[in-house]
Amino acid sequence: MPGQLLFQPNPPPDPSQLPDAILDFRVQLNTQGVLSSEELHAIKQFRNAADYIAAAMIFLKDNALVERDITADDIKPRLLGHWGTCPGLVLVYAHLNRLIRKTGIDALYVVGPGHGAPAILSCLWLENSLGNFYPKFSRDKAGLSALVKSFSSPGGFPSHVNAETPGSIHEGGELGYALGVSFGAVMDKPDLVCVCVVGDGEAETGPTATAWHGYKYIDPAESGAVLPIVHVNGFKISERTIYGTMDDKEITALFTGYGYQARIVEDLDHIDEDLAASMEWALGEIKKIQTAARSGKPIVKPRWPVLILRTPKGWSGPKELHGEYIEGSFRAHQVPLPEAKTDDNERKMLQQWLRAYNPKELFGDNGVPNDAILSVIPEEESKRLGMREEAYKAYTPLDVPEWRKFAVEKGTDQSCMKITGELLDAVVQQNPKAFRIFSPDELVSNKLDAVLRHSGRNFQWDIASRANGGRVIEILSEHTCQGMLQGYTLTGRTGLFPSYEAFLGIVHTMMVQYAKFVKTAHEVPWRQPMGSLNYVETSTWTRQEHNGFSHQNPSFIGAVLNLKPTSARVYLPPDANCFLSTMAHCLRAKNYVNLMVGSKQPTPVWLSPEEADKHCIAGASIWKFASTDEGMTPDVVLVGIGVEVTFEVIAAAALLRKTIPALRVRVVNVTDLMILGPFGSHPHALSDSDFDSLFTHNKPVIFNYHGYPVELKGLLFGRPNLDRMTIHGYIEEGTTTSPFMMMLMNETSRYHIAVEAVRSAALLNPRVEIDAHKTISSIKHLAQKDKDYIHAHGADPAGTFDRPSFE
Repeated sequence: MPGQLLFQPNPPPDPSQLPDAILDFRVQLNTQGVLSSEELHAIKQFRNAADYIAAAMIFLKDNALVERDITADDIKPRLLGHWGTCPGLVLVYAHLNRLIRKTGIDALYVVGPGHGAPAILSCLWLENSLGNFYPKFSRDKAGLSALVKSFSSPGGFPSHVNAETPGSIHEGGELGYALGVSFGAVMDKPDLVCVCVVGDGEAETGPTATAWHGYKYIDPAESGAVLPIVHVNGFKISERTIYGTMDDKEITALFTGYGYQARIVEDLDHIDEDLAASMEWALGEIKKIQTAARSGKPIVKPRWPVLILRTPKGWSGPKELHGEYIEGSFRAHQVPLPEAKTDDNERKMLQQWLRAYNPKELFGDNGVPNDAILSVIPEEESKRLGMREEAYKAYTPLDVPEWRKFAVEKGTDQSCMKITGELLDAVVQQNPKAFRIFSPDELVSNKLDAVLRHSGRNFQWDIASRANGGRVIEILSEHTCQGMLQGYTLTGRTGLFPSYEAFLGIVHTMMVQYAKFVKTAHEVPWRQPMGSLNYVETSTWTRQEHNGFSHQNPSFIGAVLNLKPTSARVYLPPDANCFLSTMAHCLRAKNYVNLMVGSKQPTPVWLSPEEADKHCIAGASIWKFASTDEGMTPDVVLVGIGVEVTFEVIAAAALLRKTIPALRVRVVNVTDLMILGPFGSHPHALSDSDFDSLFTHNKPVIFNYHGYPVELKGLLFGRPNLDRMTIHGYIEEGTTTSPFMMMLMNETSRYHIAVEAVRSAALLNPRVEIDAHKTISSIKHLAQKDKDYIHAHGADPAGTFDRPSFE
């Protein structure tokens, strides 16, 4: 498909039909004299140097300072990188440096256009942050040559911002999350300003659209501030952006409605003066809002600043090629001279382009930035954007209470979520500045509302929760919750994301992107550990019979299982005490993605606190009380993985005890899913001998699993004798029905497990074989009677979920 038809470079938007009076809401500033001649010269020198390095990184493998004519051998064999966004990112970086140097603010720079890595790396080299973390990229000719050569080459920096990039807290590439991450990063960091560049392509994404409301969850008395800068360069890969076709009235109306003061930065002939004045104004507005809040006189619904930066795509690059516009068009998006290695004309254009920056003036003969460039960089190393400790060594361990204080009596029925809520309430009290819960408006529904006893929601636009230091962020956007959680976690704190099971999948790819960041961070020696990303998956399919098929979806388990074993942890605690133990463990753990799956409805407490502790440490155990002769010499092993399906396993064992006592049953519960994989596939995976001690080495094993059977099949693949294993699980059957009918429909009921057990044991035990057909027929008849009752009465038969008896 051809790209966008263009009649001029950097095309202006068509005029809107909105009244001119809307422009009264646009912030107007006097930009005259905001920069001295020395400051202006220095900033332009910094920008030229960074733009030069960014372009050189995309194209060159040698001759980094173009000290001789560029030859084909100087060009990389594969040209990768996104030039179009780089000049705008450099422009913001330069002015943020100036602001840090002038005011001493603590700042992070979050880059939404993640493929603009050349811009960020070039600035990091100029400020010597790269040299601090990677001595081979020293701030001299040798270091510059190494950086230029290695970019987007095997063993070098990738084409997007990632965990290898100093100062980064956001995995570039997948768009939409930078703004949410930024809001999470400044929570409980009152002195931090996070400057977040949102590209106008990223601005089209759903996650970004909701994240604009993030300020409504920032209490300026306790938290820092985000300065969003929407970089409107007008184009995506081959088409104009929505924001690029919006005029100033439309932009102003949009952001005024969101609750911002919009300042449009677009004076291209005086862009440095315009941006310098605008960033100083924005910082002043932030300080005004924070000072009012911290003096006890908060501004209700403050209008925070946002900057709209309009600059041409690929600014300062080639203007035209083969009669087509480059600068100010989509053709500048990636590599503007794609045939520079093989085409003499493009190579000549590249040389003219790079030499136009005057690298000899910028770097001299030794490759060292000149004094003007250095004068822009913060003198104090810890203030430099690539050296901020928040980005790489800020982890503060939580003070996690002793979970046994909240344990409940074995033999009672308790909601895992309600009891865990009591523990979380104590966590909130003991960690008032290092723990938050990010919930998509489901905290009360998920029965975790005990945390609101000593805290509250942190919704600043609501009079009931404003300025109360609430630890709970509730917003009905899983994307925004995830982005805030990531920003909060990657800057040293710990968070929790509880959700309806069916809708955690909304953040699947966000979670994967985060896991990629953590995986890479673990391999970078200078990055210190960070807290884990903690999910609670409840309101599960087994008890979503009232909400129907749309609310029945356990697929997020599989998403976590697909992560690197060093990151992935999936727990399905069978009762309230086990969930307490698991939660306490996950809140203390580092560098993981923890998924905890549990029920919010009252279910039996099978284990005492001491038994639960041992069970969770082991990851699985034989439940002697439900087994024949405490599990000795079984004919068949029944395995429960998940709260309700474990209940069905125990009910099946009790049913078998009564109907066919000759059948010897061992009941096993698995709480740590990762133990099941072949030894060596995961740090928690059991050795073959330990696996056999639980499941025997040759007897039939029947799994009743909360998730999709195919997930468990994949996890078990590689274990010996898999043909003896049968897996029951969720098979995409559901509707608005009764809880037990959900079990029947998905073949996870006690009856299905019991029938499977009889069939399997009949092959091994002659006493079972004799009565197998009669017993199976009787069990199937019981199942049909229950179905008929449910259809007739609209409810499960009385006693269906009474605790099974083995007497």
